[in-house]
Amino acid sequence: MRLGAHLPLADFGDGSPTAADLCSYTAVARELGFRTVAANDHLVWQHPWLDGPTALAAVASAAGGMTLATTVTLPVLRHPVVVAKTLTTLAALVEGPVIGGLGPGSSAADYAAVGVPFEERWHRFDEALPLVRALVRGERPPQLAPLPEPPPQIWFGSWGSDRRFAALAATADGWFASAYNATPDQFAAARARLDGHLRAAGRDPATFPDAVATMWVYVTDRRSEAEEILTRVLAPTLRRDPSQLADLPVGSPEHCAEALSRYADAGAREVLLWPVRGGARQLERCAALIS
Repeated sequence: MRLGAHLPLADFGDGSPTAADLCSYTAVARELGFRTVAANDHLVWQHPWLDGPTALAAVASAAGGMTLATTVTLPVLRHPVVVAKTLTTLAALVEGPVIGGLGPGSSAADYAAVGVPFEERWHRFDEALPLVRALVRGERPPQLAPLPEPPPQIWFGSWGSDRRFAALAATADGWFASAYNATPDQFAAARARLDGHLRAAGRDPATFPDAVATMWVYVTDRRSEAEEILTRVLAPTLRRDPSQLADLPVGSPEHCAEALSRYADAGAREVLLWPVRGGARQLERCAALIS
């Protein structure tokens, strides 16, 4: 199982990072052998939040040949043509691959901020994803030159409903699952259902990639510190009971190693780690757990 790293865009107590902070964090991830650097997307949130695509552009030089990924970005709110242009520009500027993970988003506040009805998100998204994919490949106007080769991959983010898998299995290039919305067992079951939809669409599941995104992580030798992260930071932010977050790698090194190994055993091909605090030091501790 490969490791990737989310950019720490949200302020959970360390303060909002500077461009230099993000570049240093990305350089550490690259040196540790992390394969991907990713950025989630919100316009407004409970905590201060940096813009995801802008932050990815800021770390492009530090990423070297790493994959840059949006996990996910919101074509319904940003407009499909704007998202396609962002992705093709990133792909033209960076050394490594670019993955445009797309989703409708789950925050009504983001939709309210731009005046788009939240109840229309899935209908609009189902139209947006194939359009973005066609645009980055130059398959329909407008032509967003320069079009890099290879083009950005277009993945979809889903919690695993059959309706979404059936609608998108024939269109997307990969799948982003969500760590705090899918336990390892739930991930394995969802991936098996996705494989069935891929076969029905005439595609080989073995060549269809996936990654588990938004894997909040905090390795600590102090139980009280782990409890603080779970009960005072993540649980209220995610509006979950702390017991629902027990599968996340938050806690002792032994617990975190076991949590990550369970996702590997479930068949996850990559996990994207997001240190709640501590940034690069947490990446180093995670890399040591599975070395």
